[in-house]
Amino acid sequence: MYWAIGMLLNPFYPFVFLKISSLKATIVFLSILLIKSNLLRFKGGLIGALFALLLISGIIASSTLALGSLVYAFSLRKKYNPDNNQMQDLETISV
Repeated sequence: MYWAIGMLLNPFYPFVFLKISSLKATIVFLSILLIKSNLLRFKGGLIGALFALLLISGIIASSTLALGSLVYAFSLRKKYNPDNNQMQDLETISV
């Protein structure tokens, strides 16, 4: 009914209707693109965070391994210290 009254008052009413409809479609399309952009940004941030966590955990694991091997090497050095090993003078026994 309003369409008929609008048509009687304004002969360009169908063009106004099309313009409003196209603006609504544009708003919906831009909203979809904005949501997609935000989701892509979130996904990229999540992937980047997981990759950074993987790199940091690898650095921590390799540092722990290097520190453990250093502790093991120093414990072996302390255990087999040449100053601590006193050689006994062994002589051959002649019968």
